[in-house]
Amino acid sequence: MHKTILITGGTGFIGSNLCKRLIQDENNKIICIDNNYTGTLDNVRDLLSNPRFRFIEHDVTTALQTDEKIDEIYNLACPASPTAYQGEKAIFTTKTCVLGALNMLELARKNNAKIMQFSTSEVYGEPLVHPQIETYRGNVNPIGIRSCYDEGKRCAESLFFDYNRIYGVKIKVIRIFNTYGPLMAVNDGRVVSNFICQALRGEDLTIYGDGSQTRSFCYVDDSIEASLRMMAADDNFSGPVNIGNPEEFTIKELAELIREKINQNLHIIYKPLPSDDPTQRKPDISLAKKQLGWEPQIKLTEGLDKTIEYFQKKLQK
Repeated sequence: MHKTILITGGTGFIGSNLCKRLIQDENNKIICIDNNYTGTLDNVRDLLSNPRFRFIEHDVTTALQTDEKIDEIYNLACPASPTAYQGEKAIFTTKTCVLGALNMLELARKNNAKIMQFSTSEVYGEPLVHPQIETYRGNVNPIGIRSCYDEGKRCAESLFFDYNRIYGVKIKVIRIFNTYGPLMAVNDGRVVSNFICQALRGEDLTIYGDGSQTRSFCYVDDSIEASLRMMAADDNFSGPVNIGNPEEFTIKELAELIREKINQNLHIIYKPLPSDDPTQRKPDISLAKKQLGWEPQIKLTEGLDKTIEYFQKKLQK
């Protein structure tokens, strides 16, 4: 069956990887939406000549007018790095999360389309439950410097479930944990890209805090596979469902691994931990295993090799 699939945030890191994966099916027509705030057209430039791919520069905080019948919507539009969503962009981030969700839900309602929200592990805040399971309601600071993103994503989830309950919109909600891989921006601001780019430039690796805080890193291909399985799952299964790698690493371990792969002579320096930065992150993926038959396939060391190769080429340009 031919499907028209709309992807918001489609020139961003995960969005562009999703576009490339979905266009491989010749039955799919892809509409890529982005305002290119943190994304870049370069990420999908190789798709622009494909007649089944269309790019529309658009900000999801305003309604999208289209006469095309939409079958599925993947809603990824939102800056996902603290360097991009904090400070002067905080209000813009909240508007993107909330108004973007409203506008896409209305589009889904109009088209009787299935819609997926790419939520985040940040809805758990500084977790008091470890590992994090979907029934855990979180420990978020609603007035902190990260709240524009954390609470914006929480509000978006609320809207999705209300649209399902009130209007019968077919929804899917996934919570992404620390995804990394090719097509991340050089100035992305997240820890994997920061360490790799610093190491490739011969710079010291900067750790914020003492490096004991943990994260669980999931390679982008694994995250994309999970999102496709979730979209194809029975309509009665809406989620939310954790999508991440349950292998937990300290930030210091990550820095040392990247240093070993690129330049063992580099130093690690330490700076103060930013406000509200979570000290632990590890998903419980039991639900994803049970409902989607999914778990990550790519180990951190393999994924880092692929990501380092990408940034080596990127920095040479």
